[in-house]
Amino acid sequence: MNPEIPPRVLTVAGSDSGGGAGIQADLKTFSALGAFGTSAVTAVTAQNTVGVTAVQEVNLDVIGAQIDAVVEDIGVDAVKTGMLSSPGIVRLVARKARDHGFDRLVVDPVMVAATGARLLHDSAVEAVKGELIPAAVVVTPNTFEAEALTGLPVTSRAEMEDAARAIHELGPRYVVVKGGHVRDSSYSVDLLFDGSGFTEYSALRIDTSSTHGTGCTFASAIAVGLARGLGVPDAVGQAKDYVTGAIAAAFPVGRGNGPLSHFHAWWG
Repeated sequence: MNPEIPPRVLTVAGSDSGGGAGIQADLKTFSALGAFGTSAVTAVTAQNTVGVTAVQEVNLDVIGAQIDAVVEDIGVDAVKTGMLSSPGIVRLVARKARDHGFDRLVVDPVMVAATGARLLHDSAVEAVKGELIPAAVVVTPNTFEAEALTGLPVTSRAEMEDAARAIHELGPRYVVVKGGHVRDSSYSVDLLFDGSGFTEYSALRIDTSSTHGTGCTFASAIAVGLARGLGVPDAVGQAKDYVTGAIAAAFPVGRGNGPLSHFHAWWG
C-alpha cells in the first residue's frame, strides 16, 4: 500500500435501495474506517427494511468489466464479496480473484437477507463452496449460512466449532462463524478458526431490531483491516468492535429491520 493514499478496498456485491446493506453498507464502512472504496455491482435489488420486492442480476460481462476497470486503474489492497446470486456470477468472481491475484479476499457468503428474502440460488451454493471459498483468506458465515454450507445444525457454540472446522476443509485460511443468532447467553460470540484453534470475540448483546446489513458491515470492516496490513485475528477484532458500536448507535429507520449507524463516531 502506498503510504500517501488510503487503502483501496473493492466490494463485489448487490445494491440495496434501502441503503442498509450490500454495496451501500460496504462503501459506508470503508469510508468510516478510512479506506477508499470501489465497487462492482452484481445485482440491483428493490428492498427496504421490510423486505425485498425485486432483484435484477447484472450481466456477467458488465460485472467482469467493473472489476477489471477498478483493478487496472485504481488498484485494490483488499476485496470483499457479498451477494453473488447465481452460479455464473460466483464462478466469474472466483475466476477474477484468481486472474488478478486477490490475496486479501473476504467472502461473506450472503444467502438470506435479514428480512428473510432468499438472495442466493440453491444451485449457486456448490459454486460458492467449490470455487469461491477456497480463494478466500477469511470467510464469514452466520449460523444459517454455516448450516447451508455444511449441512450441519448450528445452534450452539459446540456446533459453531464443528461448522467452522467443516468450512475450513473447503480451503480458506480462516473461518469466522458469527454467533449473533445463537441466543444462549447475554453475549454475542463470534468464533475465528485458523485450522488449529479458535479465537473468541465477545460483545454484550444489544436488544434492537436495527441489524440490517450487519454481516455486510462486518466483512467490509475486516477487509479494511487487511488492507491496512493487519493480520486476520486483529482485523476481525477491529471489525467486531466497529459493528458493535454501529449497532449500539443505530437510530430508527423504516418499519422493519433498520440499518446500523455506520458513521456513529461522527454523528454521536
